Amino acid sequence: MTTKNLRKLAIAAVLTASSLLSTTLAWAGDTIKVGILHSLSGTMAISETTLKDTMLMLIAEQNKKGGLLGKKLVPVVVDPASNWPLFAEKARELISKDHVAVVFGCWTSVSRKSVLPVFEELNSILFYPVQYEGQESSKNIFYTGAAPNQQAIPAVNYLMNEVGVKRWVLAGTDYVYPRTTNKILKAYLMSKGVKEKDIMINYTPFGYSDWQSIVSQIKKFGSTGRKTAVVSTINGDANIPFYKELANQGISAEDIPVMAFSVGEEELSGLDTKPLVGHLAAWNYFMSVDSAANRTFIKNWHKFIKNKKRVTNDPMEAHYIGFNMWVKAVEKAGTTDSTAVQNALIGVSVPNLSGGYSTMMPNHHITKPVMIGEIQDDGQFDVVWKTPGMVAGDAWSDYLPGSKNLISDWRAPLSCGNYNVKTKKCSGQNY
Repeated sequence: MTTKNLRKLAIAAVLTASSLLSTTLAWAGDTIKVGILHSLSGTMAISETTLKDTMLMLIAEQNKKGGLLGKKLVPVVVDPASNWPLFAEKARELISKDHVAVVFGCWTSVSRKSVLPVFEELNSILFYPVQYEGQESSKNIFYTGAAPNQQAIPAVNYLMNEVGVKRWVLAGTDYVYPRTTNKILKAYLMSKGVKEKDIMINYTPFGYSDWQSIVSQIKKFGSTGRKTAVVSTINGDANIPFYKELANQGISAEDIPVMAFSVGEEELSGLDTKPLVGHLAAWNYFMSVDSAANRTFIKNWHKFIKNKKRVTNDPMEAHYIGFNMWVKAVEKAGTTDSTAVQNALIGVSVPNLSGGYSTMMPNHHITKPVMIGEIQDDGQFDVVWKTPGMVAGDAWSDYLPGSKNLISDWRAPLSCGNYNVKTKKCSGQNY
């Protein structure tokens, strides 16, 4: 046997031992530890703090039911502070030091990409609850937020077909999710006959606040007499001054509607929403959804958080779905062992908050309804459009040349995140 092969065997043995040790310690005593990896400070705290509270509620409710496999669930909360490299450091601590059985967390794609190698190296599980750009598939990540075909593409179709939009402003925060999503959207729009001159693309840093000049440019771009809309992938607290500047410059939803992918009830709770009435958002859940499951969830949330004014939103539902899927998969596997739970998760169906069921697909994405909501003056959304049924998340976009022939299927014997249906090969790198 060659030295190279011996080295590979040694590395494999160390990784296997590390995985077994992590699983054993996660079961130590009468508890199972659950990691919560969300920013509680910095620019993303406006969105992520609520997800930490959501996880604490879900864990408390599960413990009231008797825990999991006869053991009490114990949350382990860390604050990566909107610092993308710190996400990886905190993820490693949760897995290697705190020995959690699973992690629920991240918001931005840059934070997810920061932790992805850690979860793969240590063979742990991350449930990611936020809409993202796709173009990724990992055996260790379960994507409960929307892929582009479950949010961005339907939103553009709505604006094109129902609103008659001809000119497009793609405005985003400067990181991987907006840039990749807008790359997909530009390709999609041009495939529908939209000219490049009718697409304006703009990026701003996290926490950006000086919107006067950019909003003026948007206003000018939309003054040609052809219907114009903003498709917004602006994230975090930059949304507050953005919407305020729209109102300051007299841009209403009738003039230039904004379709947001990262603005929900939580973000609107910090705004005077009267000038924003009529602007839109695309999600898979809204607090205003009328279903028995949603009414119960809202009631339990208000009781847990001790504040009836606190809202619910789409990423909260994604954690609700993901957590219940994990519980069901652990019960099915009879263990918290990462590999066993990964295999057990595929095909698991649990109730969502819209009155239906969401299922974990072989590509580690779930089925979800798609909804368009219109902002109301009370900070809630009126659902103006939704898909007739569930839409399965697609890991790889059909509109980019490099990914249109790729599929993801983590079931044996394929067990591949990017299998090329033309070459019949798995590339080996799954993100």
